Amino acid sequence: MRIATWNVNSVSARLPRLLDWLSNTAPDIVCLQEVKCADDGFPAAEVGELGYQAAVHGSGRWNGVAVLSKIGLDDVRRGLLDEPGYHAEGALVETREPRSIAATCGGMRIWSVYVPNGREVDHPHYLYKLRWLDALRATVTKEMTPERPLAVLGDFNVAPTDQDVWDTTAFVGSTHVTEAERKALGALRDAGLTDIYPRPLKYDVPFTYWDYRAGAFPNNRGMRIDLVYGDERFTAAVTDSYVDREARKGKGPSDHAPIVVDLEL
Repeated sequence: MRIATWNVNSVSARLPRLLDWLSNTAPDIVCLQEVKCADDGFPAAEVGELGYQAAVHGSGRWNGVAVLSKIGLDDVRRGLLDEPGYHAEGALVETREPRSIAATCGGMRIWSVYVPNGREVDHPHYLYKLRWLDALRATVTKEMTPERPLAVLGDFNVAPTDQDVWDTTAFVGSTHVTEAERKALGALRDAGLTDIYPRPLKYDVPFTYWDYRAGAFPNNRGMRIDLVYGDERFTAAVTDSYVDREARKGKGPSDHAPIVVDLEL
C-alpha cells in the first residue's frame, strides 16, 4: 500500500501536475493541503477518472484540505474536536478554518492536516497555532484504537529539530522553530505517534519546503515541515518513505514536495 501527502498550494493551479503525479506515483491514499477551493470547486471528476474518491474540506481561496482514496472513503470527519477558531483582525466573529479532514480508508484512519502558520511569535495567529495543535493532540488521542492503524499527514508548519532547517541563524526569533511549537509536536509523540522520517533522495536532510524566492530550491535552502505521524501499527508496517523532490522541479510547482510512504499491512 502507498500513502502520500502533499501541500499543493492551490489544486486548480497545480491540477495538471497533480494528475500527472498521481498517474506516475500511483498512491492508494493521498492527503492534500492548501487546496484553496470550496468543496464544490474541487476537481473530483478529474481525480475520479484516475480511480480516486475525494473528501474535501474547503471554503474558497485560502487553506483547505482533502483525502483521496482508491481503497474506500468512510466515516469522514471535517475539523477537530473542540477546534479553536481564529479571530482575524477586523472580523466581527471568530471563524473555524478548513484545516483538517479525516477518513477511514482500507481499514486505516487517515488525517490530512494543514497546521496554522503562526506568522510571528507575538502575533495572535501564533497562539491560535498552539491551541490548534493541542486540539489535534486531543482529537488523535481519542481516535486511536488497537483495531485500526492511524496516521496524521500534512503540512505541520513546524520543523521538529534544528537539523530540519537549512540554517538555524536564519530563523532566530521566528515561528516554525520555537520551543512551544516543538513541544506541541512532542505531545503528539507522547500520545503514541511516531515521526516517519523519509529518505531525502538528494542531500542529507529530507526537506519538504523551499521558498520560491532567492534560489532557495536549487541551493537547497529548505525546511522539513511536512510530516507523517503514525501510531504503532502504522509505523510497524512502513517499508519505505521518501520525499519526492522531483515534484518540486519544473515550471509552476508547489513550494512543497510530496512525501510518499510504502507499507505492508
